[in-house]
Amino acid sequence: MKIFIIGSGGREHALTWKILQSPKVTHLYSNSPNASLEFLKRTYSQKNISFINISETQHDEIIKFSQDNSIDLVVIGSEGPLSLGLSDKLNEYGIPVFGPSKAAALIESSKAFSKEFMQHFGIPTAKFKSFNDLNSTLSFIESIDFPYVIKVSELAAGKGVFLPNDLAESKKILNKIFVGKEFGLNVTVVIEERLEGEEVSLLAFTDGKTLKALPLARDFKRLKNDNKGPNTGGMGAYAPVTPSSITMEALVETILVPTIKGLKEVNREFKGVIYAGLMLTKNGVNVLEYNCRFGDPETQVLMPLLSSDLVEIMQACITGNLSKCKIQWRNQSAVCVVLASEDYPVGSSASQIIRGLQEFSHHHSNTHVFHAGTKMNVSHKIVSNGGRVLNVCGVGNTLDEAVDLAYEGVKKISFKGMQYRQDIAQEKQQDAYAKAGVDIAAGNTAVKLMTNAVRSTYGKEVLAGIGAFGGMYDAASLQELKNPTLVASTDGIGTKVHLAAMAGKFYSLGFDIVHHSINDILVQGAKPLFFLDYIASHKLDPEIVATIVTGMADACRSVNCALLGGETAEMPGVYHQDMIDIAGTIVGVVDRDHALPSKKIKSGDVLLGLASSGPHTNGYSLIRKIFSKMDLNNTFPGMDCPLLEALLAPHRCYLPVLKTALEHHARPIKGLVHITGGGFFENIPRILPDNIGAELIKWNVPPLFKLIQQCGDVPESQMYTIFNMGIGMVIITDPENVSILETLIQEPIIPIGKLIEGKKQVVFK
Repeated sequence: MKIFIIGSGGREHALTWKILQSPKVTHLYSNSPNASLEFLKRTYSQKNISFINISETQHDEIIKFSQDNSIDLVVIGSEGPLSLGLSDKLNEYGIPVFGPSKAAALIESSKAFSKEFMQHFGIPTAKFKSFNDLNSTLSFIESIDFPYVIKVSELAAGKGVFLPNDLAESKKILNKIFVGKEFGLNVTVVIEERLEGEEVSLLAFTDGKTLKALPLARDFKRLKNDNKGPNTGGMGAYAPVTPSSITMEALVETILVPTIKGLKEVNREFKGVIYAGLMLTKNGVNVLEYNCRFGDPETQVLMPLLSSDLVEIMQACITGNLSKCKIQWRNQSAVCVVLASEDYPVGSSASQIIRGLQEFSHHHSNTHVFHAGTKMNVSHKIVSNGGRVLNVCGVGNTLDEAVDLAYEGVKKISFKGMQYRQDIAQEKQQDAYAKAGVDIAAGNTAVKLMTNAVRSTYGKEVLAGIGAFGGMYDAASLQELKNPTLVASTDGIGTKVHLAAMAGKFYSLGFDIVHHSINDILVQGAKPLFFLDYIASHKLDPEIVATIVTGMADACRSVNCALLGGETAEMPGVYHQDMIDIAGTIVGVVDRDHALPSKKIKSGDVLLGLASSGPHTNGYSLIRKIFSKMDLNNTFPGMDCPLLEALLAPHRCYLPVLKTALEHHARPIKGLVHITGGGFFENIPRILPDNIGAELIKWNVPPLFKLIQQCGDVPESQMYTIFNMGIGMVIITDPENVSILETLIQEPIIPIGKLIEGKKQVVFK
């Protein structure tokens, strides 16, 4: 293929670098006058790479060159030629082009249009008003309170957004815009509510129908550290970003899907890369702006993470076949630091010789230098030639590693007046927390390790999950029930975690908390919808946390329950060293007409038991005391495994075994009792009418409980108060329904008693 790339910034260098990796490409032409092509020629010596001296505004010359040289694909990098209709003209002549039409590009070239578009289609954005003259704009800002943002509606190369501190500064900015004519004649200004929150860049490939999102990125607009100084085109970026309040899937559905549908509805079908600058506020996501092309400097961190063929993706967007295109990304992080000239962003300094570039080439796998404002002088030396001069990018297995690689690269480069930010992708508060004994990085690492396991539990109902301040679950499916009723429960594992920690066995703890919680709502007839966890400790170990959460995810996935996420907390001083606390909240649903316990529970109903897998999650403070001086690796008489293994057996989940019986048309189950803390004497009476008691008969108690009673010298009555004694779930049913349940429940059912008239209590016969 022969490809012609239009554009001359760091973004275009990154795109060119990625496109040349495609085995399809034999010839590449670029109108970029910077020094990037010299670097690329060294790396891709087997391919023909040529500079074509045609400006991006010379559309007729671009078309003629493309025809004369049988160009297979034109890639337009910047918004200028797109807003002037270059894509449309190329399409008229049958020349394949990656980039939206002039009509679709209006989403970027007019902020006034984009704001009205969002308002019309219900896409969340800040409140705004548009003005075309100085006087009406001044009247408006004098009538409103701070803070607000002043935006030039037209294209402004990333320099048309202003954040004034007071009314006097606002008036200076507006005079500069309207009277100074810096942004041309007939300018429109948008006055917009200033939002606070987490800012991210959401990009997606699209063929006008299908959307394929790129990893979330974050760029740094302000010139100086700590987000101070004037706005720029971008002083750095990193990817991927894991937002704290919403999933990628929810962002796509909330923002990009209605955007693409809306553009098509107003005859502005979009093909190419759509970019939404987002602010994640405490009240939800808002769109700050749209771009009709790749971001700069976001592209410089996204291209190194892309492992698929970019050319194939672009062709799929053009031909409408994006749904068939599988896009893969590396499981790494990338950080870009922009090196700018001395006068940026006010102006462009005189050319300065750049030193240190000889240490870089595109053969480096983890550090890249992308050229933006550079050129070769008459002495064949690379010099600065613009505001943003170079982009130094580090790619690492972690964000911290990528940060280190990027700044190590920066230290090797120098030119007179060079300025850059020293805080790209770094959080100041981490140092303060670290001094207090809290390792934020450990928490972030734990989230990365557990993310895939957690997201494997998600169905289409999950709109926001891991990493969010609050989970979002689409409850539309509940409308299928006649009277959908939510059932919620919160519980913890307790001191069983200490036994597991001593043994170094953490995976089963995830099953313990999920199964315990499912059983708690199962007794009301509910099936689980989603689960949220809480893990706290003196010091977080990312791998241990990830192991526990992976167990939770596997437990949830087996019963079609979403693990929305939760909270990990490191609290030295609150928890003793090596202590872990695990708790969780579950939410399920039941049709109110089928909720348990039934109001028909009566004297004469029978009690049936389902076997437990061990003590489940109760009585472990006593168990640990009793066995503190014993070898837990011993296998005691009557037991088929070592004592430690028996004690750590995961809490059993009774949903799979009871599901068919709960759904049976005869409704043979009147009540269920989960035998947890308080044993039989406290749990069974919870669901009984005031004038009904329970009379139990003894059953064959498993050897483990006999060993606990014997070694601890525990009175028998206390054993039935503390432990489940081999029965984890009790069923209440009519005597005539026992045969039905024996058919529906595919395991032995243990008769353990009946209900009798009298005091609401439990007695043994």
